[in-house]
Amino acid sequence: MGQARKVVVATHNEGKMRELRSILNGFLPHEGQRIELVSAGQLGLPDPVETGTTFQQNALIKAGRAARESGLPALADDSGLVVDVMGAAPGILSARWSGRHGDDQANLELLLNQLNDIPDGHRGGRFVCAAALVIPDVPGYAVRGSQVTRTGEMPGSIIRQARGENGFGYDPIFVPRDQPRRARDQEPLTSAEMTSDEKNAISHRGKALAAIMPILVSWVLGDGRVRS
Repeated sequence: MGQARKVVVATHNEGKMRELRSILNGFLPHEGQRIELVSAGQLGLPDPVETGTTFQQNALIKAGRAARESGLPALADDSGLVVDVMGAAPGILSARWSGRHGDDQANLELLLNQLNDIPDGHRGGRFVCAAALVIPDVPGYAVRGSQVTRTGEMPGSIIRQARGENGFGYDPIFVPRDQPRRARDQEPLTSAEMTSDEKNAISHRGKALAAIMPILVSWVLGDGRVRS
């Protein structure tokens, strides 16, 4: 077996990195030994300014910057919570909804306050994720100078009080529509009450990465043909 190919994941969020590794290992049980994931934080890469107006644009900005600065294939995602009654907000501003980027508790509390008077039947929403893969224009890959995006969604609703200790972000107040088998005879679980395997099986990020994984394997390890 040859030396593993490195792929940089364009994130400094260790919680997200753990989730991404878990998802990718599930999709790449064999190829995983030939693909080594490293984070942008591990490589000392700066966070780019996310100037896009869509999840897809911001994912490409992050992956493109990481690929250019590292010379490695780069995988990035941009995701957020879309609340129907709020006109698709917080959307791309989800991570900095309170005005402080990455302050999960402040973001969560502000959103709950904004939805305080909204009846339970009108608190629907969905998590959306766009995953982007960028291959730099350097020798050694089946495809060079290419990029692709894929998206995934997890519909559900926002409850009034946080529940659960797992996950991150808005997970403690979001109840996905699709529930694990063990929840059939009890109160529906929030994303933060699910195990990582349960959440990954239904999550927006899991769906987006499932769609992009065959492309990553083909472009990084294979002959460059996109397979479904």
